[in-house]
Amino acid sequence: MRATRAGIQDVASEAGVSTATVSHVINNTRHVSDEVRARVLAAVERCDYYPNAIARSLASGRSHVLGLVISDIANPFFPDLVKSIEAAAFERGYDVVLSNTNYDPERTSLYIKRFIERNVAGVAVMTSELDAALVEDLARRHVPVVFLDLGPPGAHTSNLRVDYETGIEEAIRHLVSFGHRDVALISGPPHLRSATCRIEAFSASMRRHLPGSPARIYEGNFKLEGGKRAALNILAEPEMPTAIIAANDMMALGAMAEFHAAGLRIPQDISVIGFDDISFATLSEPQLTTVRLPLNHLGGRAVEELLATIENPEQKGREILIPTHLLVRGSTGPAVSFVGT
Repeated sequence: MRATRAGIQDVASEAGVSTATVSHVINNTRHVSDEVRARVLAAVERCDYYPNAIARSLASGRSHVLGLVISDIANPFFPDLVKSIEAAAFERGYDVVLSNTNYDPERTSLYIKRFIERNVAGVAVMTSELDAALVEDLARRHVPVVFLDLGPPGAHTSNLRVDYETGIEEAIRHLVSFGHRDVALISGPPHLRSATCRIEAFSASMRRHLPGSPARIYEGNFKLEGGKRAALNILAEPEMPTAIIAANDMMALGAMAEFHAAGLRIPQDISVIGFDDISFATLSEPQLTTVRLPLNHLGGRAVEELLATIENPEQKGREILIPTHLLVRGSTGPAVSFVGT
């Protein structure tokens, strides 16, 4: 067993080549014959040599590290997404560095600037609280970036656009089939693009399927307490909606908790639909009907589009549509009229 870690000189000596040749083989910075390459790689294996990641990034002009920005690590949606992105990056030989913004645009900007300073190969921004000026700065610096629901793609930026319209359309049609005519939305903060996309999809679907019915919208914050607060506002109404759609599962679960506390039965007194299909969605009582956003697909496409731009800087970014569909469970049922006291 070696007492000390092997260095590049040990590999060069073992392979009978110069340290420069070893460096070129490891970093793919110059053509080396197949015979010499095989000799160097065999020496790397025998010496149990681990190249210095910082030195490699200096030699190649880029690191094998991806920056990942998310909104709320406490929301089970994001750990599942991080896991899928990390797995896809690992398969391609990249590491992932994570930053959590807590829905704060200033923190988002600061983290991205730090990633740029650290010479990451690219950045996946899986949050919509981002200053437009920073997007322009990233493009000017030629930093490969993939966004989630931020807007049109650019020279070095791709956008993953969630198909909110299809998922929410299926949710409204499902509720209408149960006789619901008064459906409310618990939205995210309207200053976030991802929230406004869901609001617009809800309003458009309500106009199509329930023209003349009120399209009630209660503002939440994408967190459990936001759903609880919105549910308290709904409970205070003189006439409650018979069903609600929450812009994410965490707010749906928070609302369900308040409805249960108020003595309402779900779905007998009020139906509830969430959005995302986080792992906790099947742990509620009853299990949550929700619009499923396939996180493995989302994470895989994020890495795929990011690395495509990293490996081919001349390639124009693309917009990728991420599909959604309704999963019917136990939290939705036939409508009943409910008048508050």
